[in-house]
Amino acid sequence: MESLPTTAPRQPAQVPPPVTPGLRGLLTLAVGVVVIAALYFGREVFIPLVLAILLSFVLAPVVNLLRRIHFGRAPSVIVAVLLALGVILGIGAVIGTQVASLAGNLPQYQATVQKKVSGLQEGILGRANALLQRINHQVHDASQKAAASGTTAAAPSGGETPKAQLVRVQEPDPSPLTLAHNILGPIVEPLTTVGIVLVVVIFLLMQREDLRNRLIRLFGSSDLHRTTVAMDDAASRLGTYFLAQLGMNAAFGVLIGLGLWFIGVPSPILWGVFAALMRFVPYIGAFIAALFPLALAAAVDPGWSMVVWTAALFLIAEPLFGHVIEPLLYGHSTGLSPFAVIVSTLFWGFLWGPIGLILATPFTVCLVVLGRHVESLEFFDVLLGDRPPLTPVENFYQRMLAGDPDEARDIGEAMLKERSLSSYYDEVALKGLQLAANDFARGVVTPAQLENIKTSCQGLVEDFEGRPDAEPPGDDKARGHSDVPTLAEQAHPKNEAVPGQAPPIEERPLAWQGEAPVLCIAGRGPLDEAAASILAQLLRKHGLGARVTPHEAVARGRIRDLDLSGVAMICISYLDITGSPAHLRYLLERLRRRAPDTPILVGLWPVGERVLSDAALGRELGADVYVSSLRGGVEACLKAVREAPREPAAAA
Repeated sequence: MESLPTTAPRQPAQVPPPVTPGLRGLLTLAVGVVVIAALYFGREVFIPLVLAILLSFVLAPVVNLLRRIHFGRAPSVIVAVLLALGVILGIGAVIGTQVASLAGNLPQYQATVQKKVSGLQEGILGRANALLQRINHQVHDASQKAAASGTTAAAPSGGETPKAQLVRVQEPDPSPLTLAHNILGPIVEPLTTVGIVLVVVIFLLMQREDLRNRLIRLFGSSDLHRTTVAMDDAASRLGTYFLAQLGMNAAFGVLIGLGLWFIGVPSPILWGVFAALMRFVPYIGAFIAALFPLALAAAVDPGWSMVVWTAALFLIAEPLFGHVIEPLLYGHSTGLSPFAVIVSTLFWGFLWGPIGLILATPFTVCLVVLGRHVESLEFFDVLLGDRPPLTPVENFYQRMLAGDPDEARDIGEAMLKERSLSSYYDEVALKGLQLAANDFARGVVTPAQLENIKTSCQGLVEDFEGRPDAEPPGDDKARGHSDVPTLAEQAHPKNEAVPGQAPPIEERPLAWQGEAPVLCIAGRGPLDEAAASILAQLLRKHGLGARVTPHEAVARGRIRDLDLSGVAMICISYLDITGSPAHLRYLLERLRRRAPDTPILVGLWPVGERVLSDAALGRELGADVYVSSLRGGVEACLKAVREAPREPAAAA
């Protein structure tokens, strides 16, 4: 009988050691260096590929339009590519004709420039030049005298100095192959690049869905629905943006060409095309495009009027397009931070030369849009985008931690243009205080920093004392074309259902007619008193007086001294009660013994506390009302005023 084969015991899985932060940083640096080196040394391959990708974004809306009018995919792609080829060849032919015409008139322009230079030399420039030459001669003579006094001229030794002979080096006549290379090289290379670009564009447009699926597999296969929607939206936005930018720059070039033609500058079509291309270079592209027409205007016109009109044309056209027409057409900016635009322009210009300058902004926009949709690429949006890298909550906490309530107030003022004060407190201030309380519990915030946060928060609340809690006037502006929320901006949706006002004092029950009928008690947390102060301020803005009491005043040994005169309702604020619900229960028992008929509200600001959803636990703790927002606390107090029993009228 054959014995059954025995299996070797299973070895435990080998877990690779964790990568230390230092090693991870070195690996990231090494990968970055390799990528940059590949982009530089492989630019002959990458430049046509990037041009093809950008051109595919531009042609994608055209292909979609042709397909909507019942063209097939292949005919639509071919027609769109042929249209692009016709435009490129037409522009190339026009540029070649204009350059040839300009080259034929160069001797005439040279003579005009020489006359202008001669006129300037006879004027103030000539006098300045003569003065500089006179000073130079004086300095030279002084140095020669100093040298002669310190040395003795040596007499020439015997013999004659040999005469210099002229040697001429004559190159051989170029061979036919060399001559053909010199003539056809500058023509064949651009045509080869154009051919490669068009071929790649055809494949990109034909295989667009397949490439999209591969990108989804790489970056977001765990959530296919979300990633598919994000990729389609990003492609649509990029295509529309690039098409709009191309149309805008083309319109700018047409305006410059017509203006130069009207002024009389030669070859206006050439300078219009050049201006349209250079406008892809941010900030300085249009001004670089103005240098050549200005120089040509100075060479053509014997006077200076043509130069002045040319400069005025560019100085008016660029601000008009950049600050008026572009914001109306597709938003206020490219979605890039100004620093990122400058850095990306320098980076791509260094790697790929003039082509890199033109491609810098479109290519960086691609990375930012992908970073806003694909979670694994979010760092592109953080590094290059123009959106704040921190959420409002994180920014609030960071400013409080730094002891800078002024900047926190600036951010708050900007948010209050779109939401009420109670909404700002609920969405930003309380959640920022929760971050601080959590960090203090973890031991990463020192007591000194905690005191700084308390003081800064108190100062911010005092700054908003005079601002009413009301909806901002007007409707919110619709999001712009490129205003896509970042992945870090997953905040709570704002709710502008601002609570109303308390009834007038004479219409309230007697218990609510005091100066401060609401007593706001801070919980045992280090920042609960700040939350209680915010609630008291909101209550005052809605017509209910309130005062704040620290947690020490309700301790076991001191609660008997608590002043409850004129108090109709007690509100307790807790930023966090995790692990200490018993403490809240004992506090409620002490308050019940002191004020058995006074309603008690507990504000548990962190959403998700069990007591907010468990009615049995709420009854066990002993409070009358539980809320999870400041707005909810104000509404509960206003409801208590309206529903409070009224005292019977006194007998006559």
